[in-house]
Amino acid sequence: MAATKGSYGKTKYICSECGYNSQKWLGKCPNCDSWGTFEEEVDIKRTLKNIQSEEVSISKISEIEIAKEFRMVTQYEEFDRVLGGGLIKGEVVLITGSPGIGKSTFLLQLSEEYSKIGNVFYVSGEESPRQIKQRAERINVNSGNLYILNDTNIEKIEKVVLEDKPKVVVIDSIQTLYSENVNSVPGSVTQIRETTLKIIEIAKKYEIAFYIVGHVTKDGKLAGPKLLEHMVDAVLQIEGEENSYYRIVRSIKNRYGSTNEISIFDMKENGISEVKNPSEFFISDREEKNIGSIIVPIFEGSRVFLFEIQSLLGTPNFGMPRRTVEGYDRNRVEILSAVLSRSLNVDVNSKDIYINIPGGIELSDRSSDLAVVFSLLSSVNKIPISQKIAAIGELGLRGEVRKVSFIKNRITELEKLGFTGVYLPKSHEADLKKEKIKLKLNYISNISELIERVK
Repeated sequence: MAATKGSYGKTKYICSECGYNSQKWLGKCPNCDSWGTFEEEVDIKRTLKNIQSEEVSISKISEIEIAKEFRMVTQYEEFDRVLGGGLIKGEVVLITGSPGIGKSTFLLQLSEEYSKIGNVFYVSGEESPRQIKQRAERINVNSGNLYILNDTNIEKIEKVVLEDKPKVVVIDSIQTLYSENVNSVPGSVTQIRETTLKIIEIAKKYEIAFYIVGHVTKDGKLAGPKLLEHMVDAVLQIEGEENSYYRIVRSIKNRYGSTNEISIFDMKENGISEVKNPSEFFISDREEKNIGSIIVPIFEGSRVFLFEIQSLLGTPNFGMPRRTVEGYDRNRVEILSAVLSRSLNVDVNSKDIYINIPGGIELSDRSSDLAVVFSLLSSVNKIPISQKIAAIGELGLRGEVRKVSFIKNRITELEKLGFTGVYLPKSHEADLKKEKIKLKLNYISNISELIERVK
């Protein structure tokens, strides 16, 4: 394709994953090795009359006064916690998630909460005001301070926003916006970058908070340039299984709070409601004793969640054993299976292994190693495990059980939910000796000690 020339300069191609520039379209990015990520962009030749010179302020760092951080809170305490305690004035938050996950519904409910503080603008380029009104009536949203702006021109949106200066602006979605100064279609790399830069400029200069909706591709990645995630202050991802009513809001990035925070919400006909005790949600619907099932306390962000680890063993149909894993690292399962076979002489490598983490969560914490091995042993020997028993510990290749972080916080969460015992690394014995703990602490230094307990 020949490069177009004129007032807008020449055409170039940019990788939406890493930002690599090329003068021609490439199937594979030579920088990040991604396929099919190059998108067309037009260089804008800005004239002097298009550039407005403004005075630049400079200040001594010793003379800058820091006001007390002001956060806008809602009735959704779990969501505010994911943001770091609430939404900050001038913060730009990117909300991502697959189509139909509930992004627009959730943001409409949040808009009503923020409208209790001041005016809120809901900018929609995908739905008409009537469609938004229908959803608002369904979820009982009817605030007098909530305004619907049905436009996709960033210059017009900027003019309206600066006239009223609302507390919060919701952009649904960033892929529909366009700037008159860019000669490309909405949703292109150039348009997304330019419109986002304009939004950030408005947010920081006038202390107006923005929520930006970003669509994702089939493989779950943000549709558009990867640098969009680096431009905003926070990135929140809404996850959930297609046939499940539950939604997980996960913090991917947060300049004003901790990352990897999660909150659980229940999707209903009248909107989304938060789950006050997420641990009970993840370990619900369990029998008194279960074969191949055990609980592990996992540290996510700033708090502890309890997750159930389920395992099932089967006989291969075609000679080659299968490894089917949901919510856990498949490679880690292979390592733990090898350690189990070597240390305890238990034959699991010749079996089909199925591992599942209910709730649609992905576990990456190594402290779940002992629980996985415990679950596999229970499945091998067909010995049920009490639902009041948990396991914590990281495993080495020699079968040794290693220390984990925040052990006291994990045990406290188990006590709160009525657990009676826990298997944990023996190296924690000295740390917990002086603590008043009601649980029965079963210390283990090597998984070889489990064979006498689970048989």
